Amino acid sequence: MEEVRVFPLTCAVQNYAWGKVGLDSEVAKLVVGGDPLAVIEGDKPYAELWMGAHPKGDAQIKDNRIPQTTLGQWIAHYPGCLGSKVKDAFQGQLPFLFKVLSVNTALSIQAHPNKELAATLHAQFPEHYPDNNHKPEMAIALTRFQGLCGFRPVEEILGFLQAVPEFHALVGRDAAEELRSSVGDEVRTSQALKKCFSKMMSCEKKVFVDELNELVKRITEEGAAGKDTSSSNGDLLLRLHSQYPGDIGCFSIYFLNYVVLEPGQAMFLGANEPHAYIYGDCIECMACSDNTVRAGLTRKYIDVNTLCEMLNYKPASASSKIFPCVQDPADPCVTLYDPPVPDFTVMKIQVPASVKDYTVASVDSASILLVIEGDATAASAAAFSDVTMRRGSVLFVSANESVSLHVSSPSGMTLFRACSLL
Repeated sequence: MEEVRVFPLTCAVQNYAWGKVGLDSEVAKLVVGGDPLAVIEGDKPYAELWMGAHPKGDAQIKDNRIPQTTLGQWIAHYPGCLGSKVKDAFQGQLPFLFKVLSVNTALSIQAHPNKELAATLHAQFPEHYPDNNHKPEMAIALTRFQGLCGFRPVEEILGFLQAVPEFHALVGRDAAEELRSSVGDEVRTSQALKKCFSKMMSCEKKVFVDELNELVKRITEEGAAGKDTSSSNGDLLLRLHSQYPGDIGCFSIYFLNYVVLEPGQAMFLGANEPHAYIYGDCIECMACSDNTVRAGLTRKYIDVNTLCEMLNYKPASASSKIFPCVQDPADPCVTLYDPPVPDFTVMKIQVPASVKDYTVASVDSASILLVIEGDATAASAAAFSDVTMRRGSVLFVSANESVSLHVSSPSGMTLFRACSLL
């Protein structure tokens, strides 16, 4: 059966509690689009769609003529499908996990370790750190997408220390003073920022819960009196507090940038970058790993020491967190999101209404194709038969295979493609 190198997938859904519920969820909509017989429960969260071969969510092959049932099994049989460079560089494994996320309530504030730290953590605490890989990731907004990402410029943090006495109380006078006097000296600023953040994160629970309650009460009263609470980041604080009452993560909004991505905009999260997704739908691609060091907005294991040691304490503006995409010089329909890691690249393919026949070009890497909008018939010399592609369809394409799309929808097509361009 080696000749079949292009086939459709049925992908795993994760029903994490933070997901959007029922058909409000982009994930649920894509699942129904890809399989009209799928049952979506109206009161259940549909948080993530996993397109890949990760053991916690290995995609099913949607073709009963192929003896292997999952993508992971198939790749293990035919590692050549990865492309020779990818196969050698990533030990015969698909190096990326492609996802769609539908976020209703905030995900935990977290960071992902680099390879060196991942190996150490996995060796010491395998129950919390399941593998030894790094986990850079990129999010591309499908709807307006809100998140926290990276440390704010120091002036902004100092502004909050002045305007929010409850925040100042947790950081303490010494650390706050150290940050103030470090301005202009990059190395000292980094050290002072680390000290401030670590002080806050290692506060005794009773202390920070009291300060948080005080802050929530004050902002609620000021808001009710018609006052502007933006100098305390009031709206966001109340929203996070309603989702995670008494959680230290609520205070992190004074340290981290609030980033809003419009559809098509992206952010790239390298190793040790603190971040949290707050609301919206996105495409996400990451190295195939599950390593996460958490810091708040969570009921899961929090590893404060590791987190405070590992973070990247380089202040930068919110606008600098938006990752630039570039037009593919070889194809006007393709936008490239090409991060500074070898594990993955994402392409957005927009076929205009005027184009009825479009070829998804071959690349020297296995890739996964997801239809976000539009309908087409997909043909490939490496497929058994034509595949009907519509919103929610997912296609696995082996390295060096091209796919011809005959577009039938009047308004064109939008697809995303993940691969590894070494």
